[in-house]
Parts: sequence; C-alpha cells; structure tokens
Amino acid sequence: MAMWIQAQQLQGEALHQMQALYGQHFPIEVRHYLAQWIESQLWDSVELDNPAEETKAKRLLDNLVSELQKKAQLQGGEDGFLLKIKLGHYASQLKSTYDRCPLELVRCIKHILHSEQRLVQEASCGSGGQAMDSLSQRHQQINQAFEELRLATQDTENELRKLQHSQEYFIIQYQENLRIQAQLSSLSSLPPAERTQRETTLQSKRATVEAWLTREASTLQKYRLDLSEQHQKTLALLRKQQTLILDEELIQWKRRQQLAGNGGPHEGGLDVLQSWCEKLADLIWQNRQQIRRCEHLTQQLPLPGPMEELLSKLNADITDIISALVTSTFIIEKQPPQVLKTQTKFAATVRLLVGGKLNVHMNPPQVKAVIVSEQQAKALLKNESTHSESSGEILNNNCVMEYHQATGTLSAHFRNMSLKRIKRSDRRGAESVTEEKFTVLFESQFSVGGNELVFHVKGRVPFIVPDKVLWPQLCEALDMKYKAEMHSSRGLSDDNLVFLAQKGFTSSSNNPEDYRNMTISWAQFNRESLPGRNFTFWQWFDGVVELMKKHLKPHWNDGAILGFVNKQQAQDMLLSKPNGTFLLRFSDSEIGGITIAWRLVWNLLPYTTKDFSIRSLADRISDLNHLLFLYPDRPKDEVFAKYYTPPLSKAVDGYVKPQIKQVVPETQDIGGGLCVYISNAWCSNAVKVDGQCSPVLEVNC
Repeated sequence: MAMWIQAQQLQGEALHQMQALYGQHFPIEVRHYLAQWIESQLWDSVELDNPAEETKAKRLLDNLVSELQKKAQLQGGEDGFLLKIKLGHYASQLKSTYDRCPLELVRCIKHILHSEQRLVQEASCGSGGQAMDSLSQRHQQINQAFEELRLATQDTENELRKLQHSQEYFIIQYQENLRIQAQLSSLSSLPPAERTQRETTLQSKRATVEAWLTREASTLQKYRLDLSEQHQKTLALLRKQQTLILDEELIQWKRRQQLAGNGGPHEGGLDVLQSWCEKLADLIWQNRQQIRRCEHLTQQLPLPGPMEELLSKLNADITDIISALVTSTFIIEKQPPQVLKTQTKFAATVRLLVGGKLNVHMNPPQVKAVIVSEQQAKALLKNESTHSESSGEILNNNCVMEYHQATGTLSAHFRNMSLKRIKRSDRRGAESVTEEKFTVLFESQFSVGGNELVFHVKGRVPFIVPDKVLWPQLCEALDMKYKAEMHSSRGLSDDNLVFLAQKGFTSSSNNPEDYRNMTISWAQFNRESLPGRNFTFWQWFDGVVELMKKHLKPHWNDGAILGFVNKQQAQDMLLSKPNGTFLLRFSDSEIGGITIAWRLVWNLLPYTTKDFSIRSLADRISDLNHLLFLYPDRPKDEVFAKYYTPPLSKAVDGYVKPQIKQVVPETQDIGGGLCVYISNAWCSNAVKVDGQCSPVLEVNC
C-alpha cells in the first residue's frame, strides 16, 4: 500500500499521467480499495509470454474478484450503499473482461505498478528543492517542448479556421459579383431610361464588390503565406523534438539493450518512450491534416502566388517526418539470443511504439523474421538490396502484431522460433566459424491513417563490431561481464585489470597508465593464442568466468579468491608470511583452472570444474591441514567453515558410507623433487612436476 500512498501525493503532470493509467480496463477505485492486496501479489513472477502461466494468472484474477466482492460486502450504511453497488459491478466487469485472457490482466496491473513506481521516483528526485538529476532535466526539457508544440499546433488550427471562414465569405462575395454581372447582362431587354438607372446602380455595386474582392484576395494570400510560415516553424520544432527522442533517447535505450546482453544493467522499460512517440504521432498527424486542409482551400480558390509549391514542400516534409517516426519506432523489445543453435527454440518480441496511434492497430500488421549474413545486413542498411535474401531458414517466423488495450502496446511475440538450417560463407585465413555473424531481421508493412500512407519497415541495424578498441573500453566490458556473471558488485580491481593487460599484451609493466592509450585488436583478443599456450586471451578469461559462476561465486563475493595473480607474484606475496599461509589464483596454463599456492608447496595442480563436481573447494581446503591462513592472515575456518560439508552420520545397518577426502599430509624434499606422504606410504606420482605438486584423493572407509 506504500506505493499507492505515495502515488496519491503526485501533482501536476505526474498526477495527470498517473490518472491516465486507469479507465474501464482497470478502474482507479479498484486500485484504491484493494491497494494493500494488489501490492502484496507477485505479479512479476508471471511470465506473460508463456501460455503455461495462464493458470497462475487465472488464479490471480479469481482472487482479485473475490477480494472486490468481500470489500463490497463490508460496505454498510447510507454512505456505503452506492460504493457497495459500484465495487460489485467492478468485480463482474473485471471477471467478464479478463476471464478468457487472464494474462492480459497481469500485463495491465504490471504496467500500472511499474508506471506508478517510475512517477513516484521521478517526483522524489525533484522534491525538497533538490537539484534534479540529468535524466529528470532531460525529461522536463522534452515535456516543455511538447507543450510548446501543442500551443503552436493549436495556433495554426485557429489561424486555419480563420482562413477558412474568410475564404468562405470571399467565395460568397465572389458569387455575388457574378450575380451582379449576370444582372448587367440582362439589362438589354429593358427600356432605355430604366436600363440606364439600373445599370448605374449595378455598376456602382459591382465596383464596390470587385474592389473588396481585390483587397480580400491579397489578404487571403497573406493569410496563406503566414500560415505556411507558421507550419514551417512547427515542422522545424517537430523535427528537433523527434531527433531528440529518436536519435538520443531511443538510441540510448538500444545501446543499454546491447550492453545488457553483455552483462550490463537492464535497459529499462519503454513506457516513457512510447508516450513521447505517441505524442509526436498525434502532433505530426494534426499538422499533416492541417496542411492537407490548406491544400484543399488552395485548390478550392486558386490565387496567384507560390502557395502550391510551398504546400507541396510542406506535405513532403511532414510525410518524411511521419516516415522517420514509424520506421524508427519499430523496435526489437526482446532480442533473440546472441548465439543461436539449430533445432533449438528461441523467442523474440518486436513492438511498434506508435502502434496505438495513426490507426495502425486497426489493421494488425504481420511481421516476418529472416536470418541474413552481416554483409547482407549492411547492404540492406545502405538500400543496396530491396528484398531480404535469407542465409538460413527459421521455423515459426511469421507473427501477427497484437494490440493490448490495457497497456496501449502493439507487439508481436515470437515464442517458438527455431533455426532449421544456416548457410555459411567461405572462410579465409584464420577466420573461425564463431567469427561469422548473422542478423535476425524483422520485416513488416504498416498502413497509416486508413491506408493513406504505407511504410515497409525493417529492424534492426546490425551491431557494429570494431576491429580494435582502446584497452580501457575492453576493461569496462570485461568488468561488466564479470560482475553480471557473479551477480556481485565486486568486479575487477585495478590490479586485476593490470594482470589482464600483462596477459593480453605480453607485457611486464605494472603501471596502469602504460595501457591507457593502447588498443587491443580482435586477433589479440580471440584469434591468436597466448604465448606458449594453445588458447586465446578470451578463451582463458571465459574459462575463469565459467569456473567461478558454476562453483566459486560465493568465495569470490567473500573476497577469498585473489584469482588474477601470476605464479611469481604469488611466491613474492607469500615469502614474507608464516608457513601455512595460502592464496587462490587462476591457473595460467589451463583454461578454467584455479590453484592453491602456499608457503610450503608453492602451487598445487589446478582444479577445474570436473574436480569441483567431485569435492568442493571449501572441503578440499578443509582437508589440507597444512593450510592455516588465507592471505594475508585470515584463519581459513573463519573464511570457509560455513561452506564445509557436514560430517557423515553414524553407520546405519552396520554399513559405513565411504568419504572422499583430499590429502597432502606431509612433504619432504628428496634430490630437488618434492614427495608427498599418504597414510605413511610414499606416493611416487606426487613428485613435484613443473613446479606444481599433485594433490591426491584418498578414500577412507
């Protein structure tokens, strides 16, 4: 209920936007009287694109209706009589509206709650005399520009009506002049005396009317030119506003969507952008209709001058603006996966942000998805190809856009697409199959204003992948990816990034500034193997990420794993520490490996995912009694005890369950080699190899 209490405190435009969320599809009274119940339900747990979730949505609908009926029954007395009837009516209305489509109720309420939360947050940012952040300032700037456009459009509407009235009166007077001329022509049949008298009167009247018509024609032409100039100014404002929304706000949203695919924060909702695009659509269409009416008036009463040419230019300009709006607001709301596998289902959602306007939703468009190569996508972008050549076959690739009345969205949900086959190009040199990129292209055709205008649209612009990037840019991307996979705010430290720079550039410098202006190429990143290894920089880093997220995430978040430390650095760090001090570092020699380095045995052979599927890292550290302190000086049990596997229970029915345990109980140098004692027996395969000691698993029965 806390959100509803805050929503009721909204003022001005924010209050108006909040009230506009409600209507017959979901009355505001229902929100008010069931506020606590509504806010306590798990609406976000329902997956709207999953038909299997309909049962859950139906249960929420039934519960909502039941709560309304209970609330209605509780109303008593004279004041509560009408409310009782009203709430009962709303219960029946909601049941009738959403019984066959309960997911739409969930969609509606989620939209309302998220919009309220956004409005409350925006209001709180600007409250208390505090300076609004840049986002709120931009939103305020856009809203002010819309008000300016609304007033300008209203002014041209008023002037157009004045012009129309003046022209109608002009035509009446023009007809009067024709009638006078006809009367003069008919005077020849009258007697001379009467004809002279009538002729003098009519000629005087005609001269007055013609003088008025001459003056008024000049005035009408000036009105037309002035109105044309006003329209030019309004169109310039519309272009500026549209550029701000489409080329800045929408592009930023798309950029956030790209980054979200690599672990960045969620791109955010489209409700605000859609409201702006719909306002643009309304204003553009109003101005287009005004220009069309001006054209009609000009055709109805042609006058000498440049009006026909001016209006033709205005009409072309406003059509270009509409075209840019419609084609740019056809977006991919939910992107398909970055990696597609054949015979595997995937989903995507496309949306038209002006779908509820311009009567597009009256004739729901069909959207088709095709897969094209990177080169084909670039050709389409440059209009070098008028049709889409497919590089493969996608099943279930056609979908009709649906209009959702509750949220005002027009979208197509591709739920069961599947890549049946893919046609690859010939690869040259060191190119691998993973370097070949494709684009899932969505195509449709929209009729605007009852087939007045038809637009063929394609989405999307292919992502541009540069051949080289500055090292700080790659650091930002790696840090974002790492934090996302770890679900942690603990990302890559400056020291970690220096370690990665040393690996990526085969450098020994410890100074971060030395790498600030360096660029790393795609070949260095994921084509050329690291010196002395059979894997690339990315393969090594990706192996670390996979190992960490599957087995070691809690230990990273606890700060127990240093990780990005090479063998020599580990030795230098441990030299000044007491025996039994150890640290955890990622293996340089194996993808997805982590090793224990400590004072007595410098490095154990790396553990991998396979090892941790047998026994966890915490249990392995617990097994090794030689490990006492996690670098620099934390007792190991203080760090890892909460992750130890509980001791086995006592024997049942005379059987004792065997327990796997790692042991390195004693070490002794023999002729430069390091041997390991196990159960008082020498273990020959534990001899130090390449500076690393092999841990041994012992089964105790």
